[in-house]
Amino acid sequence: MMAPIRTAAAAGILIAVATAAAEAHGVSSKDARFLQSVDGAAIAPLMYLGAKHMVTGYDHLLFLVGVIFFLYRARDILLYVSLFTAGHSATLLIGALGGVRANPYLVDALIGLSIVYKAFENLGGFRTVGWQPDTRVAVLVFGLVHGFGLATKLQEYSLSRNGLTVNILSFNAGVEIGQILALGAVLIAFAYWRSRPGYLRHAYTTNAALMTAGFVFAGYQMTGYFLAR
Repeated sequence: MMAPIRTAAAAGILIAVATAAAEAHGVSSKDARFLQSVDGAAIAPLMYLGAKHMVTGYDHLLFLVGVIFFLYRARDILLYVSLFTAGHSATLLIGALGGVRANPYLVDALIGLSIVYKAFENLGGFRTVGWQPDTRVAVLVFGLVHGFGLATKLQEYSLSRNGLTVNILSFNAGVEIGQILALGAVLIAFAYWRSRPGYLRHAYTTNAALMTAGFVFAGYQMTGYFLAR
């Protein structure tokens, strides 16, 4: 009786997080005004904005939680986080500097589905269907998608070409700093949680809630896509 209640409670929390992420996924009006006022290199402020966007980007963080959920060795965590970082750094730079564009609603819907994918994998779903994707390739590919998600936020604004390359590189560096800070907090929480007897017992509940949150986020974005047409 308690397991369904815990599952529902966890799902409710992550749905609230997913909804908040969907509604606040863009850049705040204050930050938007600053971005459009920048003319020339602004290294420190852009690094701050990049770190802020990553730390408050719950969709990115939920995906990373799924990625490291069953990783115990430091080298494995470093490998997968590095693949994710390489992917999102590449498409952030390509989108923001190279002018490659994608529909932001569709990109964000794919980001939501990346959370669904990782939770499904953690639940052993692929073993059930008899097919297992290469997890390293999948994390890299979804990293590319997450990077485009970041790029689409910057593409919404008319950014000055003066100092743009330095500023985008600074923003990307800030994203990496924010990711390190957020991931460090997650790993500390996981270290404590894994020391408790209920960790594996609650793995199903947590990943089912992650999957639900991913579907909610993807559905929210697809609704926005169709309403905007």
